[in-house]
Amino acid sequence: MSSYQRPPIDAPVFHDSAGRVIEYGSRWPEEPPQDTYSVESHPERFAPIRTVADALIAHLVDTYDVEIDEGEQAVADLLRTPHHDVVRAVRVRPNDPGSAPLTFVFTAYPGVTVHAGLLQDLRYPVCGCDACDANWEWEADDLERQVLAVGSGHYRETFQAGSTAWIEHAIALPDGGGGSSRTRAADIPAARLQAALPVLLTVVDGWSEWPRRVAPAE
Repeated sequence: MSSYQRPPIDAPVFHDSAGRVIEYGSRWPEEPPQDTYSVESHPERFAPIRTVADALIAHLVDTYDVEIDEGEQAVADLLRTPHHDVVRAVRVRPNDPGSAPLTFVFTAYPGVTVHAGLLQDLRYPVCGCDACDANWEWEADDLERQVLAVGSGHYRETFQAGSTAWIEHAIALPDGGGGSSRTRAADIPAARLQAALPVLLTVVDGWSEWPRRVAPAE
C-alpha cells in the first residue's frame, strides 16, 4: 500500500459578479451555456495541482530506487509541445528498465503534463474552459491515481496492430478499479513510435513495479 498522502492545500476561492462563491464542478446541472465553451475564467484555480505534483515527486524519490533529471531537456519527453510556457520539468527514472518512467512538466497556466511510460501524455487539467467546469480536486485525484499506478506496477502500454493501429494505455488495480484509453499510432510522431515498439514488446504483460529504495544501514 502506498504511503503517499496529499499535502494540505490552501485552495483559492473565487466569486462571481454577484459576489457568490463559484462552486466549480457543480455549476451546470444541465447543459452549460454555449458562450462558456470559449471562456477560461480563473485558470489559477488549478494551481494546487502543481503542489500535488511536487508531493508526488517527493514520494517517488523517498519510496523508490530512482534517478532524477531536472531541467529543460526533460521537456523533450513529451509527445507534443506544451500549450503554455514551461516553468519546471522533472524526469523520474526507476532503476529497472522494465519499469515505466514518469516526466512531470509544470506550466505557467498553471498546470502539469505528465509523460507516462513511452507513449502517453496526460494533461492536468485536460481542459479549463468554463463549460467543462473542472475543479482542481478532480484533476488532482486523477493525477495521483495515474502516478501511483505507474509506481506500483499497475500500468500497461500495448501496441495493437490492424487496419488502424493503436497504442492502448491501461491501469488495472487490484481492487478491480482502473481504466484504459487508446491513441492512434498514426497520431504519434513516427520516430518516437519506432523507438518505443521494441521496448513495448518486452513488457507485454505490463510495466513492472518500481524497485524499492533501500534505506542505508545505520
